This record gives sequence, structure tokens and C-alpha cells, in this order.
Amino acid sequence: MAVVAALGLLAAGAGDLPDNAFPQVVAAVVVMAVGGCVAVKGDAGVLADTNAGLTVLPLSVTLVGALVVAAGFLRPLRHRAVAGARELALWAARVAVLWLLALLGLSFLARHRFAIGIGGTIGDIGDLLGATPKVGFEAEVWPTLLFGLCWLAGLLFLALLVSRKAPLPARLLGFQESVRPAAFAMVVLLLAYVLIGVVVGLIVAVARGHTAETLAVILLGLPNLVWLGLTLGLGASWEGRVDGPFGLPMPHVLDQVLRTPDLSTLNLRTLSDYDGRVWWLLVVAALLVLGAGFLMAARSPARVPPWHHAVHLAIALALTVLAVCLLSRISAHYGLSLLGIGDIGGGLSGQVTLRPHLWRAVGLAALWGLVAGFLGGLLARGVRRRGEVEPVVDQAPTSGDVL
Repeated sequence: MAVVAALGLLAAGAGDLPDNAFPQVVAAVVVMAVGGCVAVKGDAGVLADTNAGLTVLPLSVTLVGALVVAAGFLRPLRHRAVAGARELALWAARVAVLWLLALLGLSFLARHRFAIGIGGTIGDIGDLLGATPKVGFEAEVWPTLLFGLCWLAGLLFLALLVSRKAPLPARLLGFQESVRPAAFAMVVLLLAYVLIGVVVGLIVAVARGHTAETLAVILLGLPNLVWLGLTLGLGASWEGRVDGPFGLPMPHVLDQVLRTPDLSTLNLRTLSDYDGRVWWLLVVAALLVLGAGFLMAARSPARVPPWHHAVHLAIALALTVLAVCLLSRISAHYGLSLLGIGDIGGGLSGQVTLRPHLWRAVGLAALWGLVAGFLGGLLARGVRRRGEVEPVVDQAPTSGDVL
């Protein structure tokens, strides 16, 4: 995770940060990627006031960490058919101890403060009054350990659900036929979106330039964008606003829609006013969700009827979209005032907000899941399942057989 975060920050130009702050910024990005708390703090002396806040998950770093940790957790268990709950808990506890130690070290490293140069007459007044603005970040240790532990617990639980080879306690074996195929299909759906995003990003980087900026987006926040595209393709709506020098990294059409005085609605209709190609998100969502329904049905026992597949995929897709909506929200703001006069930095203050219409997105995902799960069940009827045995057809004995 640290390697991916460092490469992404280098591509974004963070290698030139003052005061050798690059390691601290890398640590802060990793802490945020696992749900830790990094507080953004400002200080501008007695006569000035600053306010700042940042809520965003660099999901590229999160995804890489999740895949690596899950693979390491499952590898020693892959040849087991059944494992007791106590044994799994002890193995998870060993991983958790190492995880907490790593998070503790990152939390103490992830803290730094930068001075912000304003310039001009206002800057001279600020220096005279001792109001030179500073902004910094600091990881909050105990919340970071708590949320990081919750992140790890959820990840290990999901890994057990998704992997066909991972052992389960005997009491939970009855759930693997209904839960595991749906969970696996959702993970494949999300990874398929990420893979498509990587391919499109590399093509854009080669064709249009801006290679460093594109690599920074891929290494830091690609899932934030492509999973947002998944929800938009399903018909969901988001609302947000971009103001000041801050902005969304890519694509530019998002920044155009959201850079308004008031909150703007982000959906396929509003995006198509700027770029008609966004309707391809609907086509991609239809194909990939149907593919997920087929994959889920193909990994399920042949005796499961199509309407069961519809219900399973509806629940799985609704939970997946719920998680995407909660993880992809963005909130960032910075403001500076001197003697009650706001924005003394001449355009320095700004904000970025992006939040979903949550229950509309979840409801639409459930409807898509019902349809795609039923159709996937029908399409998978002719697919031979793993471990399925062909029935033996009885034949009447011939005279030669009797003799």
C-alpha cells in the first residue's frame, strides 16, 4: 500500500514537497486508505482563523491493500475443507496484531504542517500581525486503530465469503451455496470496472498526453471514479459542488457539471449535456451486471431456480452499491479569514463535495439485480457446474445381455 501511495504521489508531483514531508504524506494516504482518521488543521495566529477538513478514501491504495492482505490470509487455509471458528479467530488475531502495529507506526509518522504563502499587501499585513497561515495534517491514533481494525475484520470476513477454497466452520457450510457465488460475482464486477478504467486511462494517457496526471489518478483514486460510473450507469444520482482552486482530477466533465454556485445534480442526463458519450456507462453497466448474474448462477448448484438467483443478486448488488456510495463520498474544504474578513488568500479558499442520493441508488441496484439475476439464471442452465455428474440413462437389457 505504501508503494502504490508513494508512486501515485510522485506522479502527482508531491515529491517536491517542502521540509522533506513526502514520507509523512505517504503515511497519511495509507492511513486514510484503511479508514483511519487524518485531521486537517489550520493555524494563522491570534487575529486570523482557518478551517479545513478532508474526507476522502484513496480507493486504489485501499484495493491493493485489500487484495494483498486477503491473499496472505487465505493462502495457509487453501487446502482445508473445514476449519473451526476458534481456529479461524486465532489466525485472524495474529494478522490483526501485525496490522495494528503497522497502523500505530503510520499514525505517528502521518503528521506535518506547511506554511502557506499569500503574497501581496494582505500577505504583508498577515506577517506583521503574526497571522501567517499554516495548514497541516495529523493522524488521530486511537480512532485510526479502531477503524483500521474494523476495516481488517470486514476484509477478512469478505475474503472467507468470496473464496471457494477457503474453509468455513461447520455451522456456516449451509450458507456457502447462496452467499459465496453472489459475493464472488460482486468482487469480479468491481474488479472488471477497475480493469476497464486502467485500460481507458492508459489509452487516454498515450493519446492525449498528461501521462503523470493520469498515472496519479490510476494509482490513487481510480476506483473512486469507475465505481462512481457503475452507480451512474445503474441510474443513480449524486449531488455536489466544486468551488475555488480545488477540483476533481478526471474526467473534466465532472468538474464542469459540479462547478456551480449551488449544489448540482450529477447523473447521466446532466453529464450528457456536456458529453454524450456518458450514455455508454448505461451499456457497460447492463453488460457487466448481466455477466455478474451469469457468473453467480454458473457457480451455484444446478438445482437453484432462476428466481432464487434474482433474489440473491438483488441483495448482493444493493449491498455493493451501498458500500460504493459510502466509500466514494468526497468532502474537502479550506478557508482563511483575517479580522473576520473571509478568503484573504485571494481565491485560496474552496471546497469540493460529492455525495450520493443513497437510497435511490440502493433501490435501483436491487431492481437491476432482480432482472440480471433472473436472466443470468436462465442463461446458465446449459452450463455444466463444477463437480456435476452426468445422469446415467437406464436401458432395457437386450437378448445378448440376458444370455
